Amino acid sequence: MPNRKPIMRRLLGIALLGIAFPLAAQQPPKLEPLPEPPPPPPGLALDPALEPQVTITKRGENKVEEYRINGKLYAMRVTPPNGVPYYLIDPTGDGTMVRRDSLDSGLRVPQWVIRTF
Repeated sequence: MPNRKPIMRRLLGIALLGIAFPLAAQQPPKLEPLPEPPPPPPGLALDPALEPQVTITKRGENKVEEYRINGKLYAMRVTPPNGVPYYLIDPTGDGTMVRRDSLDSGLRVPQWVIRTF
């Protein structure tokens, strides 16, 4: 029985070359530059007063970032030197701050263990 390994290696090499040459010969499509985006609608002008103003200060050892819009304080981020930052948010706009440990939406998905293996 003749040794089939050299024959199989040659056939495999020829097959790989047959696949590689057409792939190497393909040219990427000619790309065109993107057109400029259209201007915003006339009634939707960006108002710089709507951009939040951020003030960073130090209170004791804590770093405090105050976020304001039109001069009104709506959120604060307090970062202790050796702790996790927390947020003080004014949810109703009346000046009463509520502490939150993160800015997530508050949605909690129930996670129960059904079966363990």
